[in-house]
Amino acid sequence: MSLLAALACLIVLIFALLGVAKIMALGPTPGLAAHAGFSITAYRVIGALELAGAVGVALGPVLPLLGGPADIGLLVLLAGAVTTHVRKGDNLPRLVPAVVCAALVTWYLSLLAGGGS
Repeated sequence: MSLLAALACLIVLIFALLGVAKIMALGPTPGLAAHAGFSITAYRVIGALELAGAVGVALGPVLPLLGGPADIGLLVLLAGAVTTHVRKGDNLPRLVPAVVCAALVTWYLSLLAGGGS
């Protein structure tokens, strides 16, 4: 499996799981939504956008016009996540997942732009 495919699979898995958890308000997501200052409805919308991004990345190799915008959309969501964590004064353990995910998506986009590997 190429690095590009492995990153795509990882991104799809992460955002599909996060999206479904938010949409279904599973586990700690209601508390996380409240901590971030979002209603559960707004958090579900964020989850739906994450799930749509995961689907876009998954379909990107077949429909390239869908994959790139999906990656960029995920980066926009992650920028919002990092901004929210910083504004809330969250500690490093709460901030790191969003930063790592942003790095993964950025890495994936840079590989796509460079022709893959």
